[in-house]
Amino acid sequence: MSGNVDLSEFLRTRRARISPESVGLPERGAYRRVPGLRREEVAQLAGMSTDYYTRLEQGRQISPSDSVLDAVAAALRLDEAERVHLFDLARPKPARARRAEPPVQKARAGLRRFVDSFQDHAAFVLGRRTDVLATNHLCRVLLADFDAMPYSERNLTRWIVLDEAAHALYVDWEKIAAEMTAILRFDAGRHPDDTRTAELVGELTMKSERFRRWWAEHKVLERNFGQKRFHHPVVGPLTIDYQAFTMPGDEDQTLFVYLPARDRTSQDAWRLLTSWNATPPDRGPAPSAGLPQHSDTTKKE
Repeated sequence: MSGNVDLSEFLRTRRARISPESVGLPERGAYRRVPGLRREEVAQLAGMSTDYYTRLEQGRQISPSDSVLDAVAAALRLDEAERVHLFDLARPKPARARRAEPPVQKARAGLRRFVDSFQDHAAFVLGRRTDVLATNHLCRVLLADFDAMPYSERNLTRWIVLDEAAHALYVDWEKIAAEMTAILRFDAGRHPDDTRTAELVGELTMKSERFRRWWAEHKVLERNFGQKRFHHPVVGPLTIDYQAFTMPGDEDQTLFVYLPARDRTSQDAWRLLTSWNATPPDRGPAPSAGLPQHSDTTKKE
C-alpha cells in the first residue's frame, strides 16, 4: 500500500464528489471530462498554483506545509477524519523512529479485567487494524466468540465482511460493513508500513467484491459513538447505543461499550440477553450470534 498511490487516489476521489456549483464556481460548459472539480479548480480554491496541486495529487516527492494541507482540506471540504488521513498520507514522516511492532498486540491484564467487570453492558477492545483484543461474556453472546477463533481471524472488519452470521445479525449490514472498511482505511493511513494490515486488506480484497468496491472509494471514518440495529438469533430485534474510548497510554487500543437503546423492544431483548450472560458455568456457555441455536431458545419472545 504505497503512500503516494493512496494519496493520489484519495485526493482524486475527494474532488470527484464536489460539484463546481456547490463551491461557487461556474459550470464552464455542459461537457466536463472529469466528474466533480478539476485540478485547477481545487488549486484555485486552495490558493496555490495548479502545477503544485497537480504534483501533490500525483503523489510526487514534495513536502507540503501544514498550511498547504489545511488549504487543500478546506477546498475539498474534508471532515476531521479525512483531514487527519490527508496529513497521514501526505506527510508519513519517514525519518520518524518507529518502534518495533510486537508479534501480537495484546490488551494489558488490567484492561482485560476492566472489560470483564461489565455485567450489564457488552464491552470489547479493538486494536490496530480493528483486531479484537479483549471481549466480555455479554459481547460474545451478542456478537461472536472471538476468543474461540484462530488469532488471525480475530478481527472485527474481517468477521463483519466475510461471516454469514454477521450478515444475518446486522439489520443494516451493508452500511456497517462499508463503515468498517472506511475505519480500516483510516487505520492503514496511520500505519502505512503495517504488514498485517496489508495481509488483511489482501485477503478481504480477494474474498469480497463489495470490500474491493468500498476500499477503492477511499472513504475514511472514525467512530466515537453511534447506534446499531441487530436481529439477534436468540432475542430478536435489538437496537444498541455504543460509546468508544481511546485507552490512556495506548492510542492504538479503543474500548467499545454497548448498551440497549431506550425503546421497550430493545430493553426487553437486552434483559433476556443478560439472563444468558448470567448463566452458571455448569449450564454451559451462552449462545453466540455466530453459533447455531437450539430450537427451544429461538422460540423465546
